[in-house]
Amino acid sequence: MLHYHTVPVTPFAQNCSLLWCDQTMQAAVIDPGGDLDHVLAQAKQRGLALKAIWLTHAHIDHAGGAGELAERLQLPIIGPQEGDQFWIDGLPQQSAMFGFPPARAFTPTRWLHDGDEVTIGHETLRVRHCPGHTPGHVVFHAPQIERCFVGDVLFAGSIGRTDFPQGNHQQLIDSITQRLWPMGDGTVFIPGHGPESSFGQERRTNPFVGGT
Repeated sequence: MLHYHTVPVTPFAQNCSLLWCDQTMQAAVIDPGGDLDHVLAQAKQRGLALKAIWLTHAHIDHAGGAGELAERLQLPIIGPQEGDQFWIDGLPQQSAMFGFPPARAFTPTRWLHDGDEVTIGHETLRVRHCPGHTPGHVVFHAPQIERCFVGDVLFAGSIGRTDFPQGNHQQLIDSITQRLWPMGDGTVFIPGHGPESSFGQERRTNPFVGGT
């Protein structure tokens, strides 16, 4: 069975997630934006063997620690989609701008595309490309536990910002309504910031996409 644990990291309180298969105890870390020693301590406490880094997108609070973690543990970086390469290239500048520890640029081991799958242990998740917040943003859907790791596409009561370079408000709305809603009202999502919610709850009450 698939399990996960959310670890808030960085001054932006970004929801980094440890995701693992309980049969193998192999794990992926989603969006290691920083505070790597804390993340690794949480993995060790649970007896997890980290095997991969999965990225929803390449903003500093989500990807700032990816290059260092990949080098320290010899892990592949999987995702996001190629549209975020310019954000990856700019990670050193992002870290300086926002007062983060120095971040390094990198080339992902594998880019992800809509309809791809990623595997950890005996568990497989589905990838959907959900641009709008960034052009290369992806989400990780685990239908077997009715969960989706959505990065900064959707929040409880809000949606991702689209005023960054290459953000697009209409693309974001389309990503939510055409890619997330079909996963089902009962699916609980883990956002990049703040508490979990369900797609059904947001369809009913979110002022930005409610009723869509």
